[in-house]
Amino acid sequence: MEMHTYTTGKLLEQVDIPEDLRKKISEDELPQFCSELRDFIIDVVSQKGGHFSASLGVVELTVALHYVFNTPHDKLVWDVGHQAYGHKILTGRRKVFHTNRSYKGISGFPKPTESEYDAFAVGHSSTSISAALGMAVASRVQKEERQHIAIIGDGSMTAGLAFEGLNQGGVENTNLLVILNDNCMAIDPNVGALKEYLTDITTSHTYNKVKDEVWNLLGKISKFGPNAQQIAQKIENGIKATLLKQSNLFESLNFRYFGPIDGHDVIHLTKVLNDLKDIPGPKILHCITEKGKGYKPAEEGDTAKWHAPGLFNKETGEIIKITPNSPEPPKFQDVFGHTIVELAEKNDKIVGITPAMPSGCSLNIMMKAMPDRAFDVGIAEQHAVTFSAGMASQGLIPFCNIYSSFMQRAYDQVIHDVALQNLQVVFCLDRGGLVGADGATHHGAYDLAYFRCIPNMIVSAPLDEEELRNLMFTAQAENYGPFSIRFPRGNGSIVDWKTPFKKLKIGEGRRLKSGSDIAILSIGAIGTEVTKAIETLENSGISIAHYDMRFVKPIDELLLHEVFTKFNKVITVEDGCIQGGMGSAVIEFMVDNNYQANVKRLGIPDKFIEHGTQDELYEECFYNSKAVIQTATQLMQKSASNKATA
Repeated sequence: MEMHTYTTGKLLEQVDIPEDLRKKISEDELPQFCSELRDFIIDVVSQKGGHFSASLGVVELTVALHYVFNTPHDKLVWDVGHQAYGHKILTGRRKVFHTNRSYKGISGFPKPTESEYDAFAVGHSSTSISAALGMAVASRVQKEERQHIAIIGDGSMTAGLAFEGLNQGGVENTNLLVILNDNCMAIDPNVGALKEYLTDITTSHTYNKVKDEVWNLLGKISKFGPNAQQIAQKIENGIKATLLKQSNLFESLNFRYFGPIDGHDVIHLTKVLNDLKDIPGPKILHCITEKGKGYKPAEEGDTAKWHAPGLFNKETGEIIKITPNSPEPPKFQDVFGHTIVELAEKNDKIVGITPAMPSGCSLNIMMKAMPDRAFDVGIAEQHAVTFSAGMASQGLIPFCNIYSSFMQRAYDQVIHDVALQNLQVVFCLDRGGLVGADGATHHGAYDLAYFRCIPNMIVSAPLDEEELRNLMFTAQAENYGPFSIRFPRGNGSIVDWKTPFKKLKIGEGRRLKSGSDIAILSIGAIGTEVTKAIETLENSGISIAHYDMRFVKPIDELLLHEVFTKFNKVITVEDGCIQGGMGSAVIEFMVDNNYQANVKRLGIPDKFIEHGTQDELYEECFYNSKAVIQTATQLMQKSASNKATA
């Protein structure tokens, strides 16, 4: 890998792995060490991009954890992993950190195959408690002495999985410590009752003052008998119930609750963590932190923007934007955001739902224009789907926008709560296909396949922004039952996209170009790669017919009869998994109708794809314009060879 030089402080320079931190850095030096680590993150991310404010918010916590615990023997499980840059830098990856999220570089998320310090592969939220609990039980079964620490943000605590882990964790006798990193933020501001509950705990100065006095009292009376701790805990629980007017949620789940404490006081953190190491059983430490801590523009600016700001001037905080020479097509997500408002103004039954991604999917446009009809339900994809089903059962038309990768988490709800009842829920699957730098955990590789096998489900994908508008219009114009529209991350291909709405016929594709040698069938925006390839192929004397399928289910059988009647060489192209996807549907039709043709399927192969730019990954997976050209040329050469030997 190419080596780069970034600003590294004299203390940070001494630390390559956590053992160095524990041996070479004194407790008094920890605040300066944290400052140097924070500066290093700012320096690299400003020039290379990546997730930003989340990692700045846990610098002190990261340092304290590695300072106190014997990693990697003790297991740290980071939830999601947006906040793990400091962890990566301290665990042998400082010198290659500039390759973070770059093609063939290190991953943007914790990854066990990359480092023994990454205890668990993460990328989706709310998995840390269950995973750490599983590790803790494994250690107990194998009679190993280890500490197990799950670091979870308050945003991730809104998912049901986190509470499922807490529910079992409270009854298992394990060395499990849950650290609640509370900053009132996921990517967008947190919502819901849990946020209000945590705010109540955090802001109850009276409770915290009395709590300190109770534990001071505990230290004094512990000399007088073994039951002093139990007595003091009962006293404390009573005080909590009185002052907060409710019992402590976590202690009701049998977790010893500590905090809230300042998550930016590294020396105090180390003292508290050292104390907690010696307390057996499930524990939760509530830390109050600030996203973007230590970088003024991120502290004071738009918090969602600084989650992953791209490149920026670290001195001024100015985001570096490359201004195109001519107008650019909009992002698909923005077309969705503006179009749903346009449709909702005409149809008062339309509502919008997103699980904690209003800015990521652009539902924030509707939330601003129609706050009573757009809902951010928190990081809770399962709930988002069933919530949508409930509204649909009462005659509303929910547009439920969830990233393709995250929709995997709500698959049962789609089948059981929506499709089984044939409810009119419009699933808008953003980030369909390969998404780029976020890598394997975030690619939307499977939705065409996993939705295609569900009864009652319509599965569609627009070629461009105009088609996205038309599909959204079609989905709400009539009750077709569950309706899926998937679109990719990034920009479309049409600048003047706001055309009059057109109702499409369900299951009808279209011929974009006539030809005589090879039929190419594409689904979705990846069809633009076919368009690029056609000019080169035509110049080499190969006549191409190009069909935009639009729908994978129901698939256009009239179009396919036309294709297999006229062509014995067919290429399918999709930005999704080959197995079970659109190409599979085409082959199934061919076999069921007794056609014979040489069909080549291009798409995501049967493996997990790592990170890189979308163009780099399209090339690696062999379904970009170059792949189309090569495949078509080989088909023609094979056909000519067969004729010559006949």
